[in-house]
Amino acid sequence: MTSLASTIAADLQPLRHSSIPAKLGLALVLAALADWLFYGHRIGLSLALFAVATACVSVLFNHAALNLRRALIATAILIGGLAPAVEELNAISLLILGAALLIALLLATNPETTGLADRIRALRNFVLLGPFRFFLDAPQGFNASALTRGIARWLLPAALSTVFVALFAAANPVIEQWVSLLNPKLILQYISIPRVLFWALMLALVWPFIHVRWRRKSIVTTAVADGPVPPLVSAEFLGPSTILRSLILFNLLFAAQSILDGIYLWGHMALPDNLTYAGYAHRGAYPLIVTALLAAAFVLVAMRPGGPAEKSPVIRPLVYLWVGQNVLLVASSILRLDLYVDIYMLTYWRIAAFIWMGLVALGLVLIVTRIALNRSNQWLVGVNLIALAIVLYGCSLVNFDAFIADYNVSHSREASGNGVQIDIDYLLTLGPQALPAIDRAIALRPGASESCLVSRRDRLVEQQRQDLAWRSWGFRSWRLQRRLDAQAKDQTGSRPAG
Repeated sequence: MTSLASTIAADLQPLRHSSIPAKLGLALVLAALADWLFYGHRIGLSLALFAVATACVSVLFNHAALNLRRALIATAILIGGLAPAVEELNAISLLILGAALLIALLLATNPETTGLADRIRALRNFVLLGPFRFFLDAPQGFNASALTRGIARWLLPAALSTVFVALFAAANPVIEQWVSLLNPKLILQYISIPRVLFWALMLALVWPFIHVRWRRKSIVTTAVADGPVPPLVSAEFLGPSTILRSLILFNLLFAAQSILDGIYLWGHMALPDNLTYAGYAHRGAYPLIVTALLAAAFVLVAMRPGGPAEKSPVIRPLVYLWVGQNVLLVASSILRLDLYVDIYMLTYWRIAAFIWMGLVALGLVLIVTRIALNRSNQWLVGVNLIALAIVLYGCSLVNFDAFIADYNVSHSREASGNGVQIDIDYLLTLGPQALPAIDRAIALRPGASESCLVSRRDRLVEQQRQDLAWRSWGFRSWRLQRRLDAQAKDQTGSRPAG
């Protein structure tokens, strides 16, 4: 028995310092297993089987960090987590299984964490950072350091540039037409993009269980089986050279989008065939805000206080230029939304979008201010929170119900000759504050049958009367009542004496 154990230990000894390529190979095997079990099929027992396979591969590469007691406890936790998923896979059993896998891995491979706070912190870092480590660790499987360094330098610029191009294509039909000229269907005939994304997701999820690394209290990341990770890739991944390449590409891409907006949105040049200004305006508002948020996140990460990129005389002007283009992008988004509102009227969600876009623009300006004044990220968060508090306080004092109703009636086809017809059904959903605007809308439609409308208006009047009770009294309701009383008095005085 002893000789058998010695033989097994000797066979597994090379795996104790297994290379990245070996781990990548088994990660691909697990991804293939996930494809066979999950893709295009309903998930049930297959998830439990995949969890067991992932745990076995994790033990294979990280057995050196195990001892018998912790291994038994981790096994018991894993079995307990598998039981609900085998019984019935639902949201709760899925959550239990995921928690069991994480806790079992923590107990088995990270003996340094003993307190509850340390364990929660370790699991938080594992969940937030673990899936992204595959894309940093995978290039280490290549022996050519120059190739690895080059891939690391261009991986982030190329990936983010692709994301920005996709967002611009979603926001700008002209760019979408340009992208369509590349005829990606020739490639997509042989490649299933959803399946490729599925494999990438599976690799990102299983990799932290294979190449286990925990962030220690001393903020030094170590690998369980392979020792310290060489800093080459991580240093190049967000080093000054990578950031410089990214900023050059991003500025060129954003300049193309800004030029097109200047031609078509601000300059009102004729759009290509089968494209209206309403379609051009509506498609671009929200994707461009997502683009600006991604840009802000990149600047915060790349220009961290005290980092090498922040002190670069070349990178800093490029950051200022790029943030300026993002502010212009937000301004274009606001104009797009304004054009859309002119045609399709105002709603609560569109007002919220205006406010949100303004906050995004302010946040971008504050990022530049932080870099220029050498302030900390704490200062940036504090100023943004103050701005958010001011905006929320101001919004609490604005009568949005009356504002939306008045705007929609004033800009309707009946009142101005442009836009769309009055949507009285929507006005009635705004509550008693919309009553003055509803009365104007009724007056603008004298020939329409309004018997049902009048009864619904009377219900709003009754609701307004109840709001004036002392327990539910509000200054806004009191002002509305004075306005309604004055309006009724004017109507009575304008009637001819009978």
